[in-house]
Amino acid sequence: MSEQAQNSPLSIDDVTLIDDSKLKKAVTAAALGNAMEWFDFGVYGFVAYAVGQVFFPDVSPAVQTVAALATFSVPFLIRPLGGVFFGAMGDRFGRQKVLSLTIVIMAASTFCIGLIPSYATIGIWAPILLLLCKLAQGFSVGGEYTGAAIFVAEYAPDRKRGFLASWLDFGSIAGFVLGAGFVVLLSTAVGEESFLSWGWRIPFFFAAPLGLIGLYLRHAAEETPAFAERLAQAEQEDKQSLQERPMVPIAEIAREHFRSLAICIGMVLVTNITYYMLLTYMPTYLSKTLGYSEDHGVLIIIAVMVGMLFVQPVVGLMSDKIGRKPFLAFGSTVILVLSLPAFHFIASGNSVMIFFGLLILAIALNCLIGIMAATLPALFPARIRYSALAISFNISIIVAGLTPTITAYLVELTGNIYVPAFYLMIASLFGLATTLFLRETANRPLYGDTPNASSRKEARSLVAQHHDYIEKNVEEIDEELAKLEEQKKALLEKREELVGQHPRLT
Repeated sequence: MSEQAQNSPLSIDDVTLIDDSKLKKAVTAAALGNAMEWFDFGVYGFVAYAVGQVFFPDVSPAVQTVAALATFSVPFLIRPLGGVFFGAMGDRFGRQKVLSLTIVIMAASTFCIGLIPSYATIGIWAPILLLLCKLAQGFSVGGEYTGAAIFVAEYAPDRKRGFLASWLDFGSIAGFVLGAGFVVLLSTAVGEESFLSWGWRIPFFFAAPLGLIGLYLRHAAEETPAFAERLAQAEQEDKQSLQERPMVPIAEIAREHFRSLAICIGMVLVTNITYYMLLTYMPTYLSKTLGYSEDHGVLIIIAVMVGMLFVQPVVGLMSDKIGRKPFLAFGSTVILVLSLPAFHFIASGNSVMIFFGLLILAIALNCLIGIMAATLPALFPARIRYSALAISFNISIIVAGLTPTITAYLVELTGNIYVPAFYLMIASLFGLATTLFLRETANRPLYGDTPNASSRKEARSLVAQHHDYIEKNVEEIDEELAKLEEQKKALLEKREELVGQHPRLT
């Protein structure tokens, strides 16, 4: 809101009424793009052993696995650059345009992975081309998730933001399940020899039609109300404001929104370290470290992920009722307390115990990702929201993205199969610390935005709630002022007493 708007009483006419059809388009477009992104991650995680043999054939199987997972992790180093680039574009030209561009880059680079000849055919150029494709993916993903989260959050009514934003990561899990399931069916259908020869390429080719569908949906979706409102205000107040301000106001973000940056980094660390540990590293851990058959471990993980699909929107819905902070606290606590027992169950060799161990981690992860897309966009004002969120998100994602590689290396180095549990326990501390500093965002407008409602009845309720919130804050301020007045009186009395004891001061 402008300064004038912030100093004026909020009325029902100030509340943005969200068109239901536009809202559905926005959520669908964002979720499908995220599904396509994680379809690739799901495929890559489950074919890492094949990629290792095709592109790194002259090393041991253990080194092949680490090298393949390293190729997965290296693109995370370039994600901050993508975040800076697309964040600046998103704050200048709009969220919808940037999301259309990121899905094109993501689909094209994923498709190209399937075209790369093997090491036996073109030698060292094979892993180099693979790395280039993964870097292109990393660059586009730098603006993809944060842009999609902002897109949905700015469209969503305030009282439904948790539920609607949870569908974004529903798309992530669905894409992962689709990718993993497709790999299992394909490898079973063609056999291991054919799969290593050519079958592993087929899942990557599916990125092309998925990308075209996602591009169509995103192109059809309209710009978010919050960004449209900001453009209208810029035209009224200063037509050059968008063009003249820095591309990425990093100094302003760090100076004025340091608390929000720290909260974002802490929340992203605990959420995504858990995410990559469970959904990317776990297939390799089950097969290579614990020696389970490929299909056995994969099928259990797929079953867990299918269960996560049902839990995800429930967490989002409940967070609109009881708040985001309880879920962040609960998920982080479960990871801290139960990671070691969970990995003990996973290493037991008993299918039921393996499933139960994975389920513990999955429930904790659901609590975290179920609120992340609704919480993070609420930390920054619309003017710098895309830039600030993309930068802070992708800086912390560097650490999280290295999880599969570092964990695989540490397990290989130490021979300790419980290294992943200790790794998760350390990550949970970031989540618990973040809980202490996070202000509740549920049922509140995004930072600096006018409230969003799905109907005039809801708008009237939001205005009344906003006025109650102001009254409560004013009462708290009055109480603080009264305390300060008493402290001032006591200090003045003390001063008079001291002055009376000094001959020159009197």
